[in-house]
Amino acid sequence: MDQITVKYETGLKASLIDPGEAAAYLDSALEENDQEIFLLALRDIAEARGFSKVAQDTLLNRENLYRMLSSTGNPQLSSLITLLHSLNLRLAVEVQQTA
Repeated sequence: MDQITVKYETGLKASLIDPGEAAAYLDSALEENDQEIFLLALRDIAEARGFSKVAQDTLLNRENLYRMLSSTGNPQLSSLITLLHSLNLRLAVEVQQTA
């Protein structure tokens, strides 16, 4: 991995500790309409906060958490809500803006 990539990842992980930044990051991922991108973004946030701590806070086993947030993960809504809650985030529904 080159130095630029390492600096970017370090800066990204540091910013994702902030719930506001994490929420904006997840919103951007959701705009892609791709579950894999959303789960990987959520995984970035969990890694920024510390996977062990997130697993402990959610009462989820680390292995299950990794599996849930993998590119092939398919978490149940209840698990997703628990995970988001542990990250000081929540799901919300908004009216879609029409053109």
